[in-house]
Amino acid sequence: MNYTAPISAVIHPEKVNQIMEAINRAEKIVITTHRSPDGDALGSSLALYHFLKRKNKTVKVIVPNSFPYFLKWMPGAREVEVYEYNPSAAQHILSHADLIFSLDYNIPKRVGDMAPYLEQSPAKKILIDHHLLPGNIFDITVSHPEISSTAELMFRLFFQAGYYEELTKEEAECIYCGMMTDTGSFTFNSSDPEIFEIVSLLLRKGINKDTIYSQVFDNYSEERFRLLGFTLSQRMEVYPELHSALLYLSREDQAQFRFSKGDTEGFVNYPLSIKGIIFTTFIREDEDLIKLSFRSQKSFPCNEFAAGFFNGGGHLNASGGEFYGSFEESLRVFKEGLKQYEEKLKKAAREL
Repeated sequence: MNYTAPISAVIHPEKVNQIMEAINRAEKIVITTHRSPDGDALGSSLALYHFLKRKNKTVKVIVPNSFPYFLKWMPGAREVEVYEYNPSAAQHILSHADLIFSLDYNIPKRVGDMAPYLEQSPAKKILIDHHLLPGNIFDITVSHPEISSTAELMFRLFFQAGYYEELTKEEAECIYCGMMTDTGSFTFNSSDPEIFEIVSLLLRKGINKDTIYSQVFDNYSEERFRLLGFTLSQRMEVYPELHSALLYLSREDQAQFRFSKGDTEGFVNYPLSIKGIIFTTFIREDEDLIKLSFRSQKSFPCNEFAAGFFNGGGHLNASGGEFYGSFEESLRVFKEGLKQYEEKLKKAAREL
């Protein structure tokens, strides 16, 4: 049975054809994504992995470092190669690939120590991403910052190429997980009606969206909840006059609660529930850098804030960033940035 849902051709048809031709010609294909892979990074990567396996390709998914435990249920997650666990093996795979997909990141720097080997590989390189300012090392670039997630772009690629009918339940589960997690369970960056047309088409493949939600959001450790309580009670600052809030955690804070990757997922969203708050930031000290997450409401451009102060970017209301310096300095830069954005914060707050 054919479905004629109104899914527009967001990806230029010529690029769809070029990607499919590149897949047909390649034998050894590698899929890469950014450091600290999230649901969208893994969801889009594993959906493509299963699609390529069905095409009888030799496929490897390589991620720079480990990913959260609540994403390990995803079909194919056990087959993912983690670069930091075996760099030499991953380097060999990259150097012998015919085709490399770069998913959910815009520049090689986002893959950390893998970057030089990605850039030096003689393989044809394809970028599929939804972040601003794509790099120039790619042979084919599919960059659509207006799209909710890379997983949505992956669905659109399959759909536009005429492969919806053969899409499997496993691929649909991975795509849905990516779309769900990168929109905060469809609470931001998800007002386009076509997103829900796509969800409808994924449901027709037999996925259980409630089970997927539970696997991700009802699968946390006890330590995560104790860390959340500590963060909200001891590491939250609210700036009512600027309609903003800050959460922050040092490495010492995290160590108290046996921190595991993914334990702070979603923390940044909590202060948005405070009346009058339109901008929230979460600053977390990692091993070799400071990670930042930003969320906002109405017209406040948290992506602009992220780009201006923290080498970041993303969507209007959901963004991320990085800071290379001391934890204390990152807090100082954030607070100085708030003062510079006072007028925009107040303007957005009037829209509430």
